[in-house]
Amino acid sequence: MTRRHPILRGLLILAGLTAGSLVLLVAVAMLLGGDGSLAVHVTGGRSVGIIDLRGEIDDPTDLVEGLERYRKRNGTVAVVLRIDSPGGAVAPAQEIYDAIWRVREKKPVVASLGRVAASGGYYIAAAANQIVADAGTLTGSIGVIMELPHYQSLAEKVGVSEEIVKSGRFKDTGHPLRPLRPEERVLLQGVIDDVLTQFVDAVARGRGMDAARVRELADGRIFTGAQAHAAGLVDRLGGLEEATRLAWEQAGQTGEPQVQRVRPRRHPWWLELLSQVLVTRDAGTAGGFFSVYHGPLPG
Repeated sequence: MTRRHPILRGLLILAGLTAGSLVLLVAVAMLLGGDGSLAVHVTGGRSVGIIDLRGEIDDPTDLVEGLERYRKRNGTVAVVLRIDSPGGAVAPAQEIYDAIWRVREKKPVVASLGRVAASGGYYIAAAANQIVADAGTLTGSIGVIMELPHYQSLAEKVGVSEEIVKSGRFKDTGHPLRPLRPEERVLLQGVIDDVLTQFVDAVARGRGMDAARVRELADGRIFTGAQAHAAGLVDRLGGLEEATRLAWEQAGQTGEPQVQRVRPRRHPWWLELLSQVLVTRDAGTAGGFFSVYHGPLPG
């Protein structure tokens, strides 16, 4: 039998060790959460899925993918959306709102309001079956605002000006080097009023409230969680633990809730590619790369 050259044999062994190390590194990367906690990919058993919405609402992609993952996973019997957001852009909030409705067609969704869940944060919460807030949560702020900077006085002091060539009289509406014209203000107010109507209708639909009642509350005011509860904008007072237990019970489960926690985040393209090749996913789940945390009931 022909013997391999010692150098060639060594290279083959090194290649094998490198491939094994790469698989191990990918496995470790998938098991470690962003905060250094151990994340367990749960493949069986019933649990409540918890997903976080934190900060300004801008790009809805990760959150929508996380909700869709929970919607399709048979072992997830209910979903808790933990919201800590002052609001954000209209369209992303609407996309998340619609994604929650798709989930609640199959399983209960409970919104848990943290320190603040105002404006777009409340818009999203309104899609849930139930809303739970702490008594001191700041929420509400049902309304729409558009801010246009105005630098005309500053520009005149430093000698800055512009020449504009445009295709229509409204094309430069909101230009910062001149005040709004009356007809532009009317135009923008119409946009604001239309979006407000969409907001009111979304809250009325989600909360099962009369639109006229919602409009009475839709003057931009904020509420504490206790005030929102009294006004019918919140169902229960409590924290994340209360919301998780409520979701578990609404799913018809007994005993201590088991939870999954998904923190969607972006990873390097090469890690996503390797994860798709090397990891067997749950049946019924779809795309994206998530770390799933499993453990005792959160406090």
